[in-house]
Amino acid sequence: MSEPILLQLVFGVCFAGALAGTVVTDRRSPALLAWFGSLAALLALWAGGNVLWSGQVFQAELWTIRGWGTLTISLDRLSALFLAIAAVVVLASSIFSADYLKRYAGHYNLKALTAWYLLLFASIVLILIANDALLFLLAWEAMSILSYLLVNFEHRRDETSRAGYLMLAMGEAGFVGVSLAFLYLAVHAGSFNFSAIRHGMNGAMDNWINGMASAASSTIQQSTNPPIHSFARWLIFLMTFFGFGVKAGLVPVNTWLPRAHPAAPANVSAILSGTILNLGLYGIVRVNLDLLPVTQNGMIGAGVVVLIIGTISALVGILYATTENDLKAMLAHSSIENIGIVTAGLGAGMIFTSYGKPALAGIAFIAAFYHMINHSVYKSLLFFGAGTVDDRAGTRDLNKLGGLIRAMPWTAGAFLVGTLAISALPPFNGFVSEWLTLQTMLRSAELPSTLVKLVFALCGAGLALTAALAVTCFVKAFAIGFLGMSRSEEAAKAVEAKAPAIVPMVLLAALCVLLGVLPTYVIPALSHQLQPWTDSSANALVPPFFASNPAHDTLPPAFVNDFHNLGAQVGQNVLPGRGLVVLHRGGAENPVVFAMSTSYMLVALIVLLLLTYVVVRLWLTRNRKLARRTRWDGGVRRLLPEMTYTATGFSNPVRVIFDAVFRPTTVEDTRETVAQHFRTAIRRERVAVHVVDRFVVQPAKNATMKLANQLAAMHHGRINAYAAYVLLAILLAVAIGLLWQN
Repeated sequence: MSEPILLQLVFGVCFAGALAGTVVTDRRSPALLAWFGSLAALLALWAGGNVLWSGQVFQAELWTIRGWGTLTISLDRLSALFLAIAAVVVLASSIFSADYLKRYAGHYNLKALTAWYLLLFASIVLILIANDALLFLLAWEAMSILSYLLVNFEHRRDETSRAGYLMLAMGEAGFVGVSLAFLYLAVHAGSFNFSAIRHGMNGAMDNWINGMASAASSTIQQSTNPPIHSFARWLIFLMTFFGFGVKAGLVPVNTWLPRAHPAAPANVSAILSGTILNLGLYGIVRVNLDLLPVTQNGMIGAGVVVLIIGTISALVGILYATTENDLKAMLAHSSIENIGIVTAGLGAGMIFTSYGKPALAGIAFIAAFYHMINHSVYKSLLFFGAGTVDDRAGTRDLNKLGGLIRAMPWTAGAFLVGTLAISALPPFNGFVSEWLTLQTMLRSAELPSTLVKLVFALCGAGLALTAALAVTCFVKAFAIGFLGMSRSEEAAKAVEAKAPAIVPMVLLAALCVLLGVLPTYVIPALSHQLQPWTDSSANALVPPFFASNPAHDTLPPAFVNDFHNLGAQVGQNVLPGRGLVVLHRGGAENPVVFAMSTSYMLVALIVLLLLTYVVVRLWLTRNRKLARRTRWDGGVRRLLPEMTYTATGFSNPVRVIFDAVFRPTTVEDTRETVAQHFRTAIRRERVAVHVVDRFVVQPAKNATMKLANQLAAMHHGRINAYAAYVLLAILLAVAIGLLWQN
């Protein structure tokens, strides 16, 4: 089936489901959302897969708006990749919704949620296939409004309403910046069409020299303007990077994210984190690597900005995630961390491209997009797990959970896979992309600039610290939440979720494993889809060790023999492809820069576990009898939940070490003596002001309020003065217009 028909079916299913959702009862709404959402996602996955498989770009015209041009759509490899990721997340979320949304029946309007949910997916698809600035911005605005409505679904809660409004307000601020940048590009290129903008920007120098415009045909008269000035390039880069960065959750425009994601239902949180954040990255890549590449004209500083902002976002995000006790809030902060890692990889790729290092740039881009895919998969899984825990245990507070692995084994198992993946432990998918990102940072030694190498070194250290803190964060999440004993009656009464909630978690957990143990198949596929940014990167990362591969003969015989002795050709008679080893080759003096194989790691891990079982259970302890005795708890007759290790205590060392970042404000600090002199009850409540709010948002708010008060004082109570200001503004505008015409 062709892409036009598939895309028409996607929109048809979404709109039909939205209409049907308004007439069915609340009791049937979850099932309707699940069926229509799953069907639309499968069709979108089919359409995206067709383009990724064939490599053929689909283009079509919609209709012409007089004075603005023709609205067009296109599905190329970049947008098809994002579409496929979005479809997988929405498919899993739709299945999960069939059981999860029943908790809201009779309390909130599930008819409206069904309509908003399906229309949101339609707007996401429209953003990814939009081939002109006008359609893109219209779809972007629809996505922002629908996201706000879904986040604000539980509108009776004050914190939910505040979170939704903050998300909408910050999103609109970023939208203004992006709109101004697109308007400038459209005016300069003479068209809103992306193809015309791309051709006009990349060929502007040739057009100026030849004295003619070569932009694509459009209803708007083609421009013959000179190439964009470096200042304008920087301005467009900053407006689009931070404008789209709002939606991506990058520091310092991320304050909405840790408030909005926990406020939304779990199925919506998964889409926000696994898809909507990716749209911010898509906007950054589409403008700054495709339409107006910042890697041209020596804009190395743009890549440095992206690298630094990504690293800061990753570090700040994981610091707050580590100290957070609410499961969904912790995952929201972790999303900032993971998007920061992706952004850092993009920044590294931009820098390597600017310095003429295409192989290293390709590796950096592959690592970035690989991690984006991984994050979408395991973060959706973890949000489903958090939502299931909230639904079945009645709380998301880690200090009130515990012991859930016995009552909810399927949820616990899937959540464990997600925590291992997001902690970047082999052989799961998070390890591959983070390992590649860190290895890419080390390749900065080949760059000529000492200052840039210093930036890479600091950012690499920051990302390494981020990876270590991620392990601490998610060890706490699983150990405190699922192991030990229950710390509340609700957690003790928890029961396992039903199949519609379990199935998507198990499928995503399996995908985490597959993406982790088969990187030598994922990397060539990404390299092929991300051309021309990743030309030859598959050859640079996955040498053809399998003799059945046609490119095997291109490897030096000595090189092949050395790795043959290490087992690099194991599996060549069973598996297709280039091999199972990820390896970056250097020069003659250093033939191997870095190498690893999660496929062989998995085999080794299974062998070690089986060997341990045989030695311990079948040999060392085979004659021992099992004896059950009352556990010894330091003389305490019964261990109470209050005596166990809490999530707060677990993360307290991180709070102490990074106190300069958190800087909590003590609201209450009281001590009460109970049981005479033997026990003292200490109650201490602290409120942490986010570092971005403290250093960015609050100063900006104070400056704005001060300016507003000063402006208000100029005319407050003076009608004549107010009229004079209006007249002066009109005269000034007329004067500027006359000067501009001359």
